[in-house]
Amino acid sequence: MTVVVTAVFHPKPGKKQELAEAMHRGIAAVHGERGCELYAIHDAEDGTITMIEKWSSVEALDAHGEGDEVAILREDIADLIEKPATVTRMTPIAAGTEAQGQL
Repeated sequence: MTVVVTAVFHPKPGKKQELAEAMHRGIAAVHGERGCELYAIHDAEDGTITMIEKWSSVEALDAHGEGDEVAILREDIADLIEKPATVTRMTPIAAGTEAQGQL
C-alpha cells in the first residue's frame, strides 16, 4: 500500500526562497530512489515550504529516511530552517473516482 507524507519546513525569517533553492539538489537525488512516486515542494501561504511525497510502500519510505539522499537535503538546508520539519505519514482512503480519489 502506498504512503503519502507531508513534510513542513519552517524557514528562518527572510530565507524562504533560499530554502526552496537549497532543496533542489536533495530533491533531484530523492527522485532516483526506489519507491519514490512523488516528491514535490510547494510554497505554502503560511510562510512554510511543504513537501508532498508519495511512496510505493512503508519499506521504501523507511529506507528513504535513512538514505544518503535525505542526508544531502538535511545538510543543504540546516542553516536555513528554524526547527526540524513537521512530518506526517498518511495512508490513502480512496473515495470518488479512481483517478481523483487518492494521490
